[in-house]
Amino acid sequence: MAAPTPIPTYTSLPTTLLAQVARQATAAVTSAPTGTFISTQHITIGGVTNDYVTLAGSTIDLALPTCIQTITPDANGYLPPGTCNAIWDYYPSFSAAAAFAVIFGLLTALHIFQAIRYKKPFCWVIVMATVWETMAYVFRAVSTRQQQSTGIYLVFQIFILLSPLWVNAFVYMVLGRMIHMFVPSRNIFSIPAPIVAAGFVAFDFMSFVVQLVGGSMAGPTAPANQQLNAIHVYMGGIGIQQFFIVVFVGFAAKFQLEMRTLDARSGRQGSWKSGWRPLLMTLYASLTFITVRIIFRLVEFSSGSTGISNPLMTNEAYFYVLEAMPMLLAVLVFNFVHPGSVLGGPDSEMPGFFATCMGFFRKKKQFRKLDDASESEEMSSLRGLINVAVASCG
Repeated sequence: MAAPTPIPTYTSLPTTLLAQVARQATAAVTSAPTGTFISTQHITIGGVTNDYVTLAGSTIDLALPTCIQTITPDANGYLPPGTCNAIWDYYPSFSAAAAFAVIFGLLTALHIFQAIRYKKPFCWVIVMATVWETMAYVFRAVSTRQQQSTGIYLVFQIFILLSPLWVNAFVYMVLGRMIHMFVPSRNIFSIPAPIVAAGFVAFDFMSFVVQLVGGSMAGPTAPANQQLNAIHVYMGGIGIQQFFIVVFVGFAAKFQLEMRTLDARSGRQGSWKSGWRPLLMTLYASLTFITVRIIFRLVEFSSGSTGISNPLMTNEAYFYVLEAMPMLLAVLVFNFVHPGSVLGGPDSEMPGFFATCMGFFRKKKQFRKLDDASESEEMSSLRGLINVAVASCG
């Protein structure tokens, strides 16, 4: 009778061999890639064979960005900057965002009250600026508690990046009305006041579109090259915005010089607290605060899409000091010196852009008719003189 075959057991393996196998298994687990890396995906395309053509199959290798997150988000969805699915470059403060949302909400209510009190319908523009700022910080506050939601973050970004353009447009409209009311010719550099205002608002809208395209492209989950392109587009937009601010300041300075000349001719000794001066100083102040904010954004985005080496993007305090506070002051100054307190009476109501253009063409047509009538009168007089000369010769 054959002897039974012995059953091997793991205990019969040498201890050194078991330790070696354990080390190899541990190395295989820990060597798995983490974070963002490039993986290769193989796609096989089958061949085609028919009565007309024969194409052999082929395999395509695609290099795809891949991200493996090994860190569990906290209760608010926070992940360390630079890791997979991390939206914020720091841990955002809910209380700070909520505080600014309340402040801008109060400014919105105050601007609505002042617009109604002074009966200035065009002040809806500054109301829109405060509404957008309010919405920006509301969505920022929500995003601090939902840090894995790219949609909430993107809405916050669009509101915060574009709201200053409403303030710009309001400043342009105010100066146009100041020119219409205070300058006797109602033009600057031979350009009618409504066209000055409408022209700068149009340039502001152009900058708005460019920044909107850049802001909507720069989603936190977009590929790095797309984020970089979006940042370049947005920086181009705020560059356009700042360029037209500089040009506009030239128009404002021209208005200031003309008003000083008029005051000197009339013998008025006005102080900076009376007449047109306080409102013009308010326009300068608002544009200065916006310029500070633009410089901050240009420096912030100059490092590209990561921001790891740029402290402006990794420290929340810079955002509130150089973004939130300048925009708060840019709209707050108009609560202290409201355009309605200076621009009063029928002369403050400036005609619209299209009405101005139609009036310009009507005047041009009337001038043409007057010129034609003058030529007819001159020809009649000339014929009369010729007839008198001929009669005297006869």
